[in-house]
Amino acid sequence: MARPKETYNKKEKEKQKLQKRKEKEARKEERKSSPGRTFEEMLAYTDEFGNLSDTPPDPTKKKKEINEEDIVLGARNSDDGNFEQPLREGVVSFFNTSKGYGFIKDLETKESIFVHINGLVDSVSENDKVNFETERGPKGMNAVNVTLVKK
Repeated sequence: MARPKETYNKKEKEKQKLQKRKEKEARKEERKSSPGRTFEEMLAYTDEFGNLSDTPPDPTKKKKEINEEDIVLGARNSDDGNFEQPLREGVVSFFNTSKGYGFIKDLETKESIFVHINGLVDSVSENDKVNFETERGPKGMNAVNVTLVKK
């Protein structure tokens, strides 16, 4: 006669399944027996800083009045604030004449700006002091209208 294939591991797994099922039933009964939260408990309020709170805002507190004309809709004009000097000064830190490009170190901001041979007015070489204008290129700022500084 064949013996039943009931091993210790199978018994333990069966016990765990029963235990989980009982816990699930207990949680279900707990949910059914306890009353749900009231409508007031579910509400959330925001304060003047945008933070969520459980208490409603104080109606006696004075609100700030904002003039409708002060609100700016859309993108801001770039002409308003910082106006950059169109003509900048720098030193050519690297220039490859065979490939036709180089870099200018801006004396004011100390950043390195790309320059192409098409953006040159005068021919330049390394360590020359130059005046230039900048424009936004696809990979960053490019120097255009590059001229040598007269000594």
